[in-house]
Amino acid sequence: MAGATPVHAEDAADAAREQFSARLAVEQRLQDIGWRLVSGNARFCEGARPAIGLQLHDMASYSNPAAVRRLFGLSGDFAVLTSAHGSPAGEADLPPNTEIAAIDGQDPNAWPAKPNGDWRRVVRAHDLIDAQLAENGVVELTLSNGEKIRFIANYACPTRFELGGNGKRALADGSRVILERGFPGLGYADDELAAALAHELAHNLLRHREWLEREGRGQRNIRLTEREADRLMPWLLANAGYQPDAAMRFMERWGPRHSGGIFRKRTHDGWDERVEVIATEVAKVNNSRDQWGAADWRTHFAREVGSE
Repeated sequence: MAGATPVHAEDAADAAREQFSARLAVEQRLQDIGWRLVSGNARFCEGARPAIGLQLHDMASYSNPAAVRRLFGLSGDFAVLTSAHGSPAGEADLPPNTEIAAIDGQDPNAWPAKPNGDWRRVVRAHDLIDAQLAENGVVELTLSNGEKIRFIANYACPTRFELGGNGKRALADGSRVILERGFPGLGYADDELAAALAHELAHNLLRHREWLEREGRGQRNIRLTEREADRLMPWLLANAGYQPDAAMRFMERWGPRHSGGIFRKRTHDGWDERVEVIATEVAKVNNSRDQWGAADWRTHFAREVGSE
């Protein structure tokens, strides 16, 4: 079979770049909002840790690594994917696809990997960055041109944000918030999308997964955790610089249109009931800020679900 003509190959490359750019825009938005949530609430989180807001990607994780390297003009496998706005990585102003040659002297490009579709190295790279930051709050990256950049971390709540597959859910697994690419909230304003992410982040911060594993995943228990996550949403939003009532606006917009996902019957209150619960909590957030100058949920948020 004859190879692709130059014109067709160029068209295919342009289409691939457009597809990546669209994905990158969603990734960047997710990381920007996520960083505001985890950094803004760090002083109230249990287990807050040093972070720099950097997300890498590894060509080995793609189905055709060689083609992706050619597409972006990369000589190696590891490069910047996103740098969250306002984070130490964001302040360094590293554009997407800046090549990474070493992380504190370790070359991730030399780590073994399967020929394609292998996510293990990028997880290992992020874990290495976290480990170095946990040790002394500093990590050094070496770029492919030999330049070394030293990052001094800020504290953040212990959750990563990731863009998932082609489903329509937002979910939390205890250490990550995963937003699937078809999630309808991606079409909402930033503060309303932030509310959806805050709901999932709340599950992690309140350790709902651990509690459900211990106490059982009956409908009553799931309903309790969902209600508590709803209630924490406006607190998390306020500390991230969003209006806390964005949580109500999100629920009012989402609730009437969607009955699945996080709004399954019997495990969740009705959406209108949830708006009322959130409205009560918004008033408490505003009172906390008026009286104490901060939305201190660690002190003033009343837990319904046992955390021990």
